[in-house]
Amino acid sequence: MRQRTRKFIGVIITPLFLTIYVLIMMVFGAALAAREVGFWGKLGYHAFAGVAWLPVVMLIIRWMSRPDPRE
Repeated sequence: MRQRTRKFIGVIITPLFLTIYVLIMMVFGAALAAREVGFWGKLGYHAFAGVAWLPVVMLIIRWMSRPDPRE
């Protein structure tokens, strides 16, 4: 697959993944808000939710950026 095609697919997949991720984290956040977990529990959740998407998006970007194979 050429780099141009991978970038096109990555541009579609990245916002789709982030949208689904945010919706899932909102559901968990709402469930957490309904419980009494305290300040540190909420802080830990928000810290985790704020950075957990990074490895997946980094893998997508790394895949998109691979050079074309030599022919």
